[in-house]
Amino acid sequence: MNTDTGIKYKYLTYFSIGVYMTIFVTADQHWGHANILKYSQRRFGSITEHDAELIRAWNSVVSDDDRVYHLGDVTLGNAGLAHDVFQHLNGEIHVLEYPWHHDARWIKSPQFSSGGPVKIEMPIVVLEHMFKPGIEWLPVILCHYPFEVWDRKHYGTVHLHGHVHGELPRIQNRLDVGVDVAFRLLGEYRPFRMEEAIELAVKVADVGLQDGDRNLEE
Repeated sequence: MNTDTGIKYKYLTYFSIGVYMTIFVTADQHWGHANILKYSQRRFGSITEHDAELIRAWNSVVSDDDRVYHLGDVTLGNAGLAHDVFQHLNGEIHVLEYPWHHDARWIKSPQFSSGGPVKIEMPIVVLEHMFKPGIEWLPVILCHYPFEVWDRKHYGTVHLHGHVHGELPRIQNRLDVGVDVAFRLLGEYRPFRMEEAIELAVKVADVGLQDGDRNLEE
């Protein structure tokens, strides 16, 4: 739905997603972005080695029957590079749309906007009925950018985001699901299973680097 602020939201129910479908969430791979190796201390000999390993790590946990929500910063490259990456990835891939950021060079391309290899979602997605910590099912709120306050936060809902590459201090029920945090918490640059992300989000364990922002635009 559209709000008065013009921000777009999408609400999905647990049952519309598919009860038996394994759901993953991820962000910030930066395929093809050589400078990410130094900006995020990704210890690879080349961007080619980096890109191949992130594809391998993805496919090691995601099958073709799974769904992956990608929260943005797939690649700084063009539509051709993005298409080549997606062709090598397992799963039904849904990418949140951020046309003003790293994905700007490809996400508006006709081969994606017309229903190509991935589904382009709205910038904020609310997945209803995703977990049940008490008597009620609660949603998970997805956005590339981290929020301080989000939909039904006071009821215990979970917010998953990317963008900050592990540099933002953790707060209750919020988790950076970018691959740099995945490497720290899971040992690989891979997507989080939704249940992993929810479990980690409700723990208050600070994995932030807290060493200042880096310029990842170059």
